[in-house]
Amino acid sequence: MTDNIQFSRNHSDLSTDKGFQFEFFCNRCSDGHRTKFQPSLTGTASSFLGAANSLFGGVLGKAVDMTDRANSATWEQAHDTAFEKAAQEVMPQFARCPKCTSWVCRNNCWNDDRGLCKQCAPDLDVEMSAAQSSK
Repeated sequence: MTDNIQFSRNHSDLSTDKGFQFEFFCNRCSDGHRTKFQPSLTGTASSFLGAANSLFGGVLGKAVDMTDRANSATWEQAHDTAFEKAAQEVMPQFARCPKCTSWVCRNNCWNDDRGLCKQCAPDLDVEMSAAQSSK
């Protein structure tokens, strides 16, 4: 895993014990881009043992407790790996403005001609149309 984690403030963690999913947001327009669901093997194993424990009474209770403790550390590692994979998946949808350092979506909020976000370098055609329509 890399030491440099992108998207540190503009994401939502939708992960459960069944797997990992994240949604990343544009800092300008707040549009979201949801990543593909990544199943968690540790959550599946824990759910299986929990179901078996409920079927067979308390016999497997200790095994479930031990598995839960071991899985928490494993789950955290898997979560970190899944987050990095999700960030790489969604990275092409965003650009980071070198002037204001905001992460913005390429579809609506990035000015390709200027290499800056539209907050720092507005689209002049859009601005002129808006000014004309407001008169």
